[in-house]
Amino acid sequence: MSVSTDRGINDAYGAPGQSSASRRDWLGLVVLAFAVLLIAVDGTVLDLALPFISADLEPSSTQLLWIIDVYSFVLAGLLITMGTLGDRIGRRRLLLLGAAGFGIASLIAAWSPTPEMLIAARVLQGISGATLMPATLGLIRTIFVDPRQRTLAIGVWGAMAGGGTAAGPLIGGWLLEHFWWGSVFLINIPVMLVLIAVGPLVIPESKDPAPGRFDLLSAALSMTTMLPLVYAVKETVVHGVDPVLLAVGLVGVVSGVVFVRRQKGMKDPMIDIGLFAKPAFSTAVLTNLLSIFALAGVLFFGSQYLQLVLGNSAFESGVLMLPGMLMSAVTALAAAWMVRRWATSHVLGGGLAIAAVGAALMLTLGVDGAPTMFVIGFGLAGAGVGIALTLTSDLVVSAVEPERAGAASAVSETAYELGIALGVAVLGSVVMAIFRNGLDTSLLPAEQVESAQGTLGAAVAEAQHLPEAARTVFLESAQSAFVDGMHVAAGATAVILFATAILVLRMLRDRQSELSSTTNE
Repeated sequence: MSVSTDRGINDAYGAPGQSSASRRDWLGLVVLAFAVLLIAVDGTVLDLALPFISADLEPSSTQLLWIIDVYSFVLAGLLITMGTLGDRIGRRRLLLLGAAGFGIASLIAAWSPTPEMLIAARVLQGISGATLMPATLGLIRTIFVDPRQRTLAIGVWGAMAGGGTAAGPLIGGWLLEHFWWGSVFLINIPVMLVLIAVGPLVIPESKDPAPGRFDLLSAALSMTTMLPLVYAVKETVVHGVDPVLLAVGLVGVVSGVVFVRRQKGMKDPMIDIGLFAKPAFSTAVLTNLLSIFALAGVLFFGSQYLQLVLGNSAFESGVLMLPGMLMSAVTALAAAWMVRRWATSHVLGGGLAIAAVGAALMLTLGVDGAPTMFVIGFGLAGAGVGIALTLTSDLVVSAVEPERAGAASAVSETAYELGIALGVAVLGSVVMAIFRNGLDTSLLPAEQVESAQGTLGAAVAEAQHLPEAARTVFLESAQSAFVDGMHVAAGATAVILFATAILVLRMLRDRQSELSSTTNE
């Protein structure tokens, strides 16, 4: 099948026999990268803003986690539906609608007076974000026909994700030192305006010209699979095993089984389940999820460690995290060069091993001392994850013909966003569980104990009400307990990344030709 565009197949993707992208295509890539930048900046800005949100809105520990990960949960639940919808109504149209919605949701978040309203705004951001992410990667798949150019374009896409993640703490740190915490959401607005104004001029519309009917039942099943599963995982980690949570998780599992069976029997499925039978495709999806899982967890506890344990300001913390984020951007772009010289399995496996070493170095961090080892460890983790992001995304979208690029991109983005959500939920909750168990509350009045056990930020705030001697002892207890939890999370992250590197070397070796054979250029 051919790809429908608003300027003709030859103009959009080159005349028959020509696969090189035009100057307009590369300008379109720049605009698409702005959409990725929008998402990346928003994610890391919020990590630095956590202590300020905790002090102003006084959310509970559960609400604080929801503020961070409800966006990813909603987005993950809708990605498959939105990816397929973009294939039908047009990926550019969906992209522009998502940008407008994301901007409006950011305005609501910026002036939220309560934790509940901020969580609701994050839900709206998740709905809008679900339209942005598969559209950007799907458009790259259809615009860049040449495999080498496509890998480079995806490298740029990944570099902007890393660059936005790098810029987020720096810009956010400056904003938090000069304005209120809500200002971190307002930086989305200029990017959104640029995307809406310039996008229609340089991005070709593309969609599947014969997509078949849109299956509402499949869309509903995809949401009733993802949302209950991620909710059950999150709440179980925070509160322990509970019959209600087991029932919720079971709903997700049953919905997932029904969804898969339905896709297998459909002429025009939302997802080609047969792709998961290919080791290269399934390994790429799993690697995407686990690498982002690791980075998201490190960001969650790392920003609090720098500010609340070592005593750095928000801006100083952003500067200290900048090298790691920049390394992620650089290696995401360099991955396209690396795979021209070495096997994909070796490049991807090596990147994951480097990230694992970075996570392991964080076991050396303590309550006192310079943040040097954190900067080095986070830099290595960022470098490895940058490589993984580019190569796994390229492997996934290259597995399908351009007409189904949105649906394939949604699979990749679902893994990405689910990795972020689970990284914060699982690793963040592990840190907080150990923190609560190790916190010495004997010096606190009874009415302050529950609040102090909620978050490290809350413990630091409660300490200000104690006499100086008691304050010092309590703060040492809180910081030490938090670092203990961080060590467990960092060790688990290192093990997961090493295991994933071994999996990649085993499953992707000599599998590149198998995946490439499915690509319809």
